[in-house]
Amino acid sequence: MKHAGTDALDRLEALLIQIREYGDLKEKKRGIFYRKSSAFLHFHEDPEGLFADLRVDDGWKRLRVTNKSDRKVLLAELNKIL
Repeated sequence: MKHAGTDALDRLEALLIQIREYGDLKEKKRGIFYRKSSAFLHFHEDPEGLFADLRVDDGWKRLRVTNKSDRKVLLAELNKIL
């Protein structure tokens, strides 16, 4: 699964705008967010759709973000953590 390219990130732009509102996160490169000095959230694309990798404890949790209801799940997870 490859990191999300420009076209995929363009499709996620509305979500990225919402994520940028979280003050604890810094977007070092478009679609790649850090919390403090650690990688925290980034996106992937593959034939099955778009996915987010979210840092949870010492590992990564992969969440589908292909459609609006998927994206709401990601935002709910962010709200729990942040």
